[in-house]
Amino acid sequence: MQVPLEITFRGLDHSEAVEAEIRQHVDALERFCDRITSCHVTLTLPHHHAHQGKRYEVIIRVEVPRKELIAHRPQEKNAAHEDAHVAIRDAFRAMRRQLEDYSREMRGNTKFHVPEPRGVVSELFPLEDYGFLLTPEGLRVYFHRNAVLDGRFDELDLDSEVTFVQQDGDKGPQASTVRVTGKHVPVTH
Repeated sequence: MQVPLEITFRGLDHSEAVEAEIRQHVDALERFCDRITSCHVTLTLPHHHAHQGKRYEVIIRVEVPRKELIAHRPQEKNAAHEDAHVAIRDAFRAMRRQLEDYSREMRGNTKFHVPEPRGVVSELFPLEDYGFLLTPEGLRVYFHRNAVLDGRFDELDLDSEVTFVQQDGDKGPQASTVRVTGKHVPVTH
C-alpha cells in the first residue's frame, strides 16, 4: 500500500488483539489484490442503549486505481455482530467480493450474456410436427415440436415471436430451445 493502514476505534477502547486481527485481514486482501493503494477500517460500538446487546459496525474503505470500494456492515443488521470478530470477518468478506469484481473488471473478464437469437414463425406444419423460423437477418431456421419449450408448439401461429438456440443440422440451421416471447421482432424479407 502506498498509504499506511488506518484503523479507527469509535465508542470503544483500542484493542491490540482487534488491531492485529484487522491487520491480518488487510494483509490477506493485499495478497489477493496488489493494486490496493490505501485502506481505512473503522470499528464502531454505538453508545445508545438497546434492548439486546450492542452490535459492532464496521466500515472498510479501500482505494484502488480509479475506484474507491466501501464495505459497510451496519450494527443493526445482524445479531451475530455483537461479537467484534464476526463483524470484522463479515466486512472483510464483503470487501474481498468487491475486490474480486474489481479485479475481473480490470482484466476485462466482466460477465455478460450473449442474447439468444430472435425470430418469428414463418412456416408451420402442425401435422408433421415442425416449422421454420425467420430471423431479423432473413435466415430460415428449421425447428421441431420437441424443441419448443413448455409444450407450447400447439400455441404457435405464423408470426409468433420466439427466441431460440441455433445449431447446425444435417440440412442447414436448426433451432433448439425455442421459447415463445410474444415480443415484437422486426424481420427483413
